[in-house]
Amino acid sequence: MSVTGGTIARLLLMRADDGTDLPVDIPRGPAREAAERELSKPMYHQNDPNLLQRGLDRFWEWVDGIFNSAAGATPGGAVGLVTIVLIVIALTVALWWRLGTPRRSPATGSALFNEGPRSAAQHRATAEEHAAAGHFNQAVQERMRAIVRALEERALLDPRPGRTADEAAAEAGRPLPDHAEALRDAARTFDDIAYGGRAADQQAYLRFKELDNQLELTKPQLSTVTPGAAG
Repeated sequence: MSVTGGTIARLLLMRADDGTDLPVDIPRGPAREAAERELSKPMYHQNDPNLLQRGLDRFWEWVDGIFNSAAGATPGGAVGLVTIVLIVIALTVALWWRLGTPRRSPATGSALFNEGPRSAAQHRATAEEHAAAGHFNQAVQERMRAIVRALEERALLDPRPGRTADEAAAEAGRPLPDHAEALRDAARTFDDIAYGGRAADQQAYLRFKELDNQLELTKPQLSTVTPGAAG
């Protein structure tokens, strides 16, 4: 008999004259209260789980109940539920891989250049430093600034404070029609990275770098240079 059982049993027995134990007829209410008082003593709770452990046990019981309920309502039971969960995870990973980080549309077209005047060479050098450090978001942005600054230095764009990447791409596409689409794509990517929360990678930076190099070697169609640009 356990310590608890023995103690409660002693509460319900009395000693007879001949030394034998006789059961005591105690009403149910007082008997229950006596048992509760006995069981409330610290000696019976030394090995009880602490508050955190009890909370975790309740949480896992809740999770297990949800899982069992879902498994009971799913064709194939638990195996079917696990299969569905794995399919959902696989689809989520595939969509994330295909679409990348969810984009947020920029609220406004912010200016391309946020600092004082810097040459295209300076922007390129900064872009290379960011790329070497693995900071491709900054590298892509600096390379886009280098592209636009180089077009200004070649008088294919008139220097204009507050110009956005989209405006620069649209204006540069006129004297450089063969690269108009690539410029528009670069401007959209710049906006997505700078203002839309999209993450750039090495391949994105290399595309900007290649576009920059191609533009340097491309002869413009001078008859369509932006009006007001120097000849």
